[in-house]
Amino acid sequence: MGPRWKGKGADAKALADPMSEIVSQLQSSLLQSNALGSLSGCSVLLAVETEQTELLTRACFGKPIITAEKDKQWFQLGLEEAFYLCNSLKCLKIVGEDNFVKNDLDLWLHMKSKKDNFPDFYKAYSHLRMKNWVLRPGLQYGVDFVAYRHHPSLVHSEYAVIVLSEGDVGRLRVWADFHCTIRLCGSVAKTLLVLHVDKNGHGAICPSCLESYSVEECTIMRWSPEHSRNDQTASENGIT
Repeated sequence: MGPRWKGKGADAKALADPMSEIVSQLQSSLLQSNALGSLSGCSVLLAVETEQTELLTRACFGKPIITAEKDKQWFQLGLEEAFYLCNSLKCLKIVGEDNFVKNDLDLWLHMKSKKDNFPDFYKAYSHLRMKNWVLRPGLQYGVDFVAYRHHPSLVHSEYAVIVLSEGDVGRLRVWADFHCTIRLCGSVAKTLLVLHVDKNGHGAICPSCLESYSVEECTIMRWSPEHSRNDQTASENGIT
């Protein structure tokens, strides 16, 4: 199942404005402005100027929050998004309730306290983000993320992503789970992408542990006997 572009010329627009370049521009802009986010429960709030508002929107990081302020725009970043900007791109600093900047370890421990499986989810998130896939929450489809080849305004999401951790016994362990998930993905024209995160014997005590983690990608699609019969008939008739 290939990309489903939204409208004529959308693929050309994406090719002319690659996501890697947009993220690079965002990284440079946030670095120059010494961007500072604030922890707020299970998210990070970030106040930005007009230029950064456009770049965050184009790069698909966070979601804008409507406020009465006219000179600044606030964005709400998810835990994985905020840590990616802070730890991987090194372009964002984050303060806690005490207004002191948190180092990577303190931030890591805070995010783990808010989300037990944060290390696995972050590894999966960064794994795809580094490949220039755009990730958005997948709750409405019953998955962890949905992955886009470019900005959602140009293309439909291509993959429904589920993150499986070591020892995960609660998800996709019985045929009924697979069947329901694959049927749902098929009904919304998405391919199920399962990311198996292996810690390889390392724990999750600090961010540096991530370097030892590995991610195995597995795409799963529903087999259709009817389609297979049609393909076999076409082959027998010399049609390719």
